Amino acid sequence: MRRLVVGDIHGCFDEFSELLEKAGLSDDDEVISIGDMIDRGPRSPDVLKFFRTRPNATSLFGNHERKHVMVWSGVGSLTASQILARDQFSPQAYADAIAYMRQLPHALDLDEAILVHAFLEPRIPLDRQDERVLVGTLGGQRHLERTCSRPWWELYKGRKPVIVGHHDYTRNGQPFVYRERVFGIDTGCCSGRKLTGILLPEFRFVQVSSLRNYWADAREPEDESAD
Repeated sequence: MRRLVVGDIHGCFDEFSELLEKAGLSDDDEVISIGDMIDRGPRSPDVLKFFRTRPNATSLFGNHERKHVMVWSGVGSLTASQILARDQFSPQAYADAIAYMRQLPHALDLDEAILVHAFLEPRIPLDRQDERVLVGTLGGQRHLERTCSRPWWELYKGRKPVIVGHHDYTRNGQPFVYRERVFGIDTGCCSGRKLTGILLPEFRFVQVSSLRNYWADAREPEDESAD
């Protein structure tokens, strides 16, 4: 069995479908979203439906999923991209989406790699990581800035490679790779760049180009990493 780990999809279902076809997966192969399946793009319900219904498919809990769940629970308010996504669902479908997102894992420890949506705090065991760090809230980012003298990926010394999303580090459509140990696969699909997947166990990248800059067409983004 192979695994395809997919970067931040953000409602770009057409590009996601093209990526799956290009990857050439069988029905038995696994598909894992690194998180931030929804918001900003035009087809969040279709992306979510895929991961809810396809056998051998799952997603991590990203900061965008977290925002929907927190607001549903009475904490904070939705920003523009969450409102855009919410309005793509019927009321009942949105309630079902919240229930699904609420139970998503914060991390996956695979044979080949560790997967988290955003960051890892160096020298801290996976089961003791601050969930705000894993998911990528502003509080988690500030915690890393206080505790790390350099970017976390430069300090990571774990046995397994780490695959993350959350930030489009290169902003040129190409994945971020640090010493073949940390792989950042958010490549800005919703902003008109590319959607990236990484095939395991071979660590081979698969990419498709975005059809348009969906988020710029909707509005300029706000800061959505807040606690």
